[in-house]
Parts: sequence; structure tokens; C-alpha cells
Amino acid sequence: MDADNTDAVLYMLLIYDCERPEPGDPGFAEALARVNAFADECRRRGAFVYGHPLQGEHTATTVSVREGRTLITDGPYAETHEHLGGVYVFDCRDLDEALELAALCPMAETGSIEVRPVAGVPGLDHRRA
Repeated sequence: MDADNTDAVLYMLLIYDCERPEPGDPGFAEALARVNAFADECRRRGAFVYGHPLQGEHTATTVSVREGRTLITDGPYAETHEHLGGVYVFDCRDLDEALELAALCPMAETGSIEVRPVAGVPGLDHRRA
């Protein structure tokens, strides 16, 4: 989090079911420019922490462990019509700012953006080595 904004909260924006043209498709350059402009605006506001699209759901593998046995299955775990397409993590002063940024996200026009605060767990350390 930003050292100057100690009251800020990390929010994850989960991008579901957005139409995403592939390189070479008509409209790809325009879509990429809009997404880059969105990320630039989030950086300008000091909120951008991380963001990246995910490969298609056909590349997913799900792992679960039950009674000591590991089960690995192809594809996403849940049978759903909406698929997770990417994520952003923002350092926002409050939920209102996170929602404002989610509404600015170009993918909100064709999909939906789930906004969730990142849970703070005392003693949990997920920093990179």
C-alpha cells in the first residue's frame, strides 16, 4: 500500500465474461489502447498495484485435496456461464474509489467486474522473497 495513504485498502477487481479480441482481430488495437489508457489513469491516481488478463478457461486446471488424496481436473472448478478473464489489484482509499475505477474499466462494458477488498490476516506473509 502507498506509504502516504495508511488508510487505503487493497481491492481486487475480478473481470468476468468480457469480450476480448485477440491480436490480429479487428478492433484489437483499439481495445488494447483503451485498456492501457485505463491502467494509465489508475497509475496516475496512485491506485494501480497489479493487473493482468488470464488465458482462456480451457487452459485452467483445478486442484483439490480430499482425505489426503489430490484430485486434478481440467478446466475451472465451477460450471458457470461466466468465466474469470483477468484481475486487477488496486490500492484505494475506500470502496467508493474502487467502484469508481471498476466503472471506468473498459471490460465492464461487455462483462462484469466483481470488486472485493483483500482480507488482511494478522501474521500472514505472502511477500515475494
